[in-house]
Amino acid sequence: MATKEVGGYTLGKLVIEGKTKQIYDIHSHSDKCILLSKDRITAGDGVKAHDLEGKAEISTKTTAKVFQLLSTVGIKTAFIEQVSDKAILSKKCQMIPIEWVTRRLATGSFLKRQAGVPEGYRFHPPKHETFYKDDANHDPQWSVEQIISAKFKYNDVLIGPTEVDIMTRTSILVFEVLEKFWAKKNCVLVDMKIEFGIDMDGNILVADVIDSDSWRLWPSGDKRLMVDKQVYRNLTTVTNSDLDTVKRNFQWVANQIDFEDQFAADHLVVILMGSLSDKQYCETIEKHCEYYGLNAAVRVTSAHKGTEETLNIVRYYESLGVKIVFIAVAGRSNGLGPVVSGNTSYPVINCPPVNSNNVDKDIWSSLNVPSGLGCSTVIYPETAALNAAQILGLDNYIIWGKLRSKQLDNYVSLTKADKNLAGQKVAI
Repeated sequence: MATKEVGGYTLGKLVIEGKTKQIYDIHSHSDKCILLSKDRITAGDGVKAHDLEGKAEISTKTTAKVFQLLSTVGIKTAFIEQVSDKAILSKKCQMIPIEWVTRRLATGSFLKRQAGVPEGYRFHPPKHETFYKDDANHDPQWSVEQIISAKFKYNDVLIGPTEVDIMTRTSILVFEVLEKFWAKKNCVLVDMKIEFGIDMDGNILVADVIDSDSWRLWPSGDKRLMVDKQVYRNLTTVTNSDLDTVKRNFQWVANQIDFEDQFAADHLVVILMGSLSDKQYCETIEKHCEYYGLNAAVRVTSAHKGTEETLNIVRYYESLGVKIVFIAVAGRSNGLGPVVSGNTSYPVINCPPVNSNNVDKDIWSSLNVPSGLGCSTVIYPETAALNAAQILGLDNYIIWGKLRSKQLDNYVSLTKADKNLAGQKVAI
């Protein structure tokens, strides 16, 4: 039999074949695999199934875009790249046989299990549930305790309370990032499911695929306009016309997933330094801004020695028509931040370059500002960038996602340090 090649990779053995995809080993790449999608749609644990020409390409395109978004905000995934119209390259993982479901609105199976809850009930925080992957028993719901008691172990990582908590937190983060993305498209992400795997280095990664089979999506928040697989699930009989409608919905979804607009120059962090001697300090702020995906500009101006020029600089950035946050870096008597704050409606963050010898003196003028001024004060470069990111992240899901991913990373790092101290093997 001829050796099969996909996307420039020579396929090895077929690892597993599911209802809608095949997973292959790759020759000479023991830590990677190929996920090859099928032109197949199923429902009811495979009881209902139809060929759907073009679905493989649409699903692959959707999965690639979703994982690119998740990777951009810092969520750890198995996805590497799309290598052909129907295939993605992924890190090889041992998969945990659990579906991790996050819900914003009550609908579907949740209503059947929770009598008395009205459809559309809004969960805040999102409702999180887990289901054991077992088609023969219709994927029964499992509790956290059941998952822990199963003592799953993959690539030498035991799935215990900490690992379950990491996956739960990550599942909710994935949902909330995509929820914010779809809100920009005037769509409500109702619920979604994802899966996790453990790679050969012991990392917990969002794995498998995320496409229109994975979520409920209601344009304008209207269930009647649904564009997900539920349209197919609801069909009692399936005609070619019905399948065309499902395919058009899936294609519409794939075409909507474009997050490059969030990288546009729609915002700017303007770092104003009162003296060139503060250049290195400001470059540190700028570096932290870049980490959070913030556009930044650095200028030198003195509110005391060049008030008019300072205000001219402020007026220039105000004229750009983008979201602006000013960060004022000035020591001794800080007139820069308060003067800017008193002459602009944009947020101003004071970040005086203090040290242990002058902190009690040089920070006072940043804190004790006249009435009517709203500038805040922080004393670390990273905190100034973080504060700016929190302001701009209100309207930018990429920045918001990076902030939330950083919080998750902090939790995982602390957990890893704690378990290492206790001498336990820990997933990262």
